[in-house]
Amino acid sequence: MIATGQRFRVRAIAFDLDGTLLDTVHDLSIAINAMLNRLGEAPLPKDAIRAMIGKGMANLVRRALAAARGAEPSESDEQRALPMYEDAYERVLGRETTVFPGVREGLERLATAGFGLACVTNKASRFTRPHLDKAGLAPYFSLVIGGDSLAARKPDPAPLRHAARHFGVSIDRLLLLGDSANDTQAARAAGCPVLCVPYGYNEGRPVQSLDCDGIVSSLDELPERIRLA
Repeated sequence: MIATGQRFRVRAIAFDLDGTLLDTVHDLSIAINAMLNRLGEAPLPKDAIRAMIGKGMANLVRRALAAARGAEPSESDEQRALPMYEDAYERVLGRETTVFPGVREGLERLATAGFGLACVTNKASRFTRPHLDKAGLAPYFSLVIGGDSLAARKPDPAPLRHAARHFGVSIDRLLLLGDSANDTQAARAAGCPVLCVPYGYNEGRPVQSLDCDGIVSSLDELPERIRLA
């Protein structure tokens, strides 16, 4: 059951990237359709691609191929398509990505209040850091964990446990803010509290269906839900 109004005593906060800090679906859609074009497939609508986002780039490529062809792709097809997608994405990275409302204001308030801030995403590091740089958000994070930074990624708890060690706090003093089941499953496995935003991707499912400790309408609302432990 989702709690309402509960305040959490934490010292550090980990943030998901896509769908939480940045609205990246525009760039992702351009890259996916560029990949499909190279493969001789028809483009997919942006809303369809939005519902495919989650669990990393390889999964997005697989889902897009399946949707375009009406059948699950072979492993060799996926391996051929993924570099095409990555090449296209690198060329458009940040071109149409926007920062969600309230993100800058919320990060500024949290940093000023003394919370440790980390970005924990399944996106490859080669794309994560440039995104944060181009959006002007990089200075807020003393730790950035990409999907290839560690041996495991969300929903495995390892990235969150690594973040807690980085900030020198127990795992229950780290809070995760995300937008999908990938985030809530990682937090539950790690043993840390998790709040979600309602505007993210979550693979097309309502955020209210997630096993989270609460929902905040924007990141600027987050400071009202936490206290420095």
